[in-house]
Amino acid sequence: MKTSLYKILALIFCGASILGGVAGCGSSRASTSATVVLVHGAWADGSSWASVTPFLQKQGLKVVAVQLPRTSLSDDAAVVSRAVNAQSGAVILVGHSYGGAVITEAGNSPKVAALVYVSAFSPGEGQSINDLTSPFPKPAWESGLIVDEAGYLTLSNDTFLNSFGPDVPRDTATVLASAQGPLLARCLDDKVTTAAWKTKPSWWVYGDQDQIIPPALQQAEAKQLGARITSIPGASHLALVTHADAVAQTILRRHVDWQSLETPTVGAILDVLGRARG
Repeated sequence: MKTSLYKILALIFCGASILGGVAGCGSSRASTSATVVLVHGAWADGSSWASVTPFLQKQGLKVVAVQLPRTSLSDDAAVVSRAVNAQSGAVILVGHSYGGAVITEAGNSPKVAALVYVSAFSPGEGQSINDLTSPFPKPAWESGLIVDEAGYLTLSNDTFLNSFGPDVPRDTATVLASAQGPLLARCLDDKVTTAAWKTKPSWWVYGDQDQIIPPALQQAEAKQLGARITSIPGASHLALVTHADAVAQTILRRHVDWQSLETPTVGAILDVLGRARG
């Protein structure tokens, strides 16, 4: 029996060493660090993560920022799924605003270890963004939507500067407004088929002065997900630009928590030994 216990103990600690990226047990496998896949929202592109990305890279994480076509929820989810499938290991999916709906739809891959919502939408199954927002009064910023002949939506310059990112330095906000990508209106009506947050651990970070997605809605969404919430005082909808460090720290904490779940704890080891003795 003692020999069997030693074998079990060795195997468990060997697994812990491999998963933790520590050399041992004859293995040279690398750390379990995940790839962070960043998904932008409507009226933005992958460059909206430009301030967050360096914080993550300095911690040794691989970062991929996708570029969405914004033609339908399924089209956008397919782009994210391809990015996830291209990674060699686990993925932490991060979505801003409309990107939250996209990661909810695309995050069901076994490779996805966790979800992080940044000032976002997280529809449930059979639910769209418009379904989520319908119980709330129509926000003032919607009067600034411009619809082109093909049904694509953009924000007026004034709306972008004064509602979307009022705390962003004016010269930066003007550049972001000029580079905004149009969103096909149907994306707001497209419904999620299988909500990834039902089976994936989630975190939520948002600005408490968000004028685009009401903080009360975000709090209700996060509660439904069972997500841990970080509220950034004074931040707008573009917290990923104005408070990139706080957003990055939320993603990093999600990564650390995921690693801790993947690595056997002392308690788990003792539990296994106890069962072996019994």
